[in-house]
Amino acid sequence: MEQRTSNGIGFITGRWPLDPLKSTIVLIHGAGGSSFFWQAQVEALAERVNTVAIDLPGHGQSHGSGHDRIEDYALAVIDFIRTIKAPKPIPCGISLGGAVAQQLLLDYPDLFKAAIIISSGAKLKVAPDIFDAIEKDIKSYVELMANFAASKSTDPNRVKRFKDDAARCKPEVIIQDFKACDRFDVMPRVGSIRSPVLVVTAEDDQVTPPKYGDFMETSIAKASRVHITEAGHIVPMEKPEEVNRAIVEFLDQAGL
Repeated sequence: MEQRTSNGIGFITGRWPLDPLKSTIVLIHGAGGSSFFWQAQVEALAERVNTVAIDLPGHGQSHGSGHDRIEDYALAVIDFIRTIKAPKPIPCGISLGGAVAQQLLLDYPDLFKAAIIISSGAKLKVAPDIFDAIEKDIKSYVELMANFAASKSTDPNRVKRFKDDAARCKPEVIIQDFKACDRFDVMPRVGSIRSPVLVVTAEDDQVTPPKYGDFMETSIAKASRVHITEAGHIVPMEKPEEVNRAIVEFLDQAGL
């Protein structure tokens, strides 16, 4: 795995330069996260496809500030994909990143032949208590979110990596992220997506319960669904082998 920057945007990659003959999975983290959330996917999938995990603006090693609109994050990802000349890009996002992936499919349908949406939904309303918690005590928020985001059966060491990542993000950026989620609603449009989409849900996800995946599965014509047990919202960290296997099977079936 290699850490790099391009035009002020940080990212990690399993191979550089990218193989022009392979598809490129562009991994997009959730609210308050960074590219390192995807370390297990970047490393394990690098032989199958190009793997690139982005730090969204204001996160990780990226310059600038965060955004309070999913559309703006989608534009940042488009600029990044074009800058690094990612061949045959496939967005793969979790939570906020899953919203970005949907926005990309809706706004740039000819650019993306497939997508992967994990622990996300076509509408992402945020409880007001979350904004209050961030503003009052960021450390308590991080602890609360980590406990809420993972299954009780998950190894605490894996949850610690999530907590450490969230603790490095500026509170004002996290607030912008959640404002972007709160404004996001493509429920009336998601049915127009025509590309193959892998929808991954987790049994113990309290943030975006499996019913969010139910809606996308029934609304998107070419949706495939994988439901993972004994895992929560941060399932790529909790069950990386199962998530990676689901992604490989999806790519194989889609011929990508």
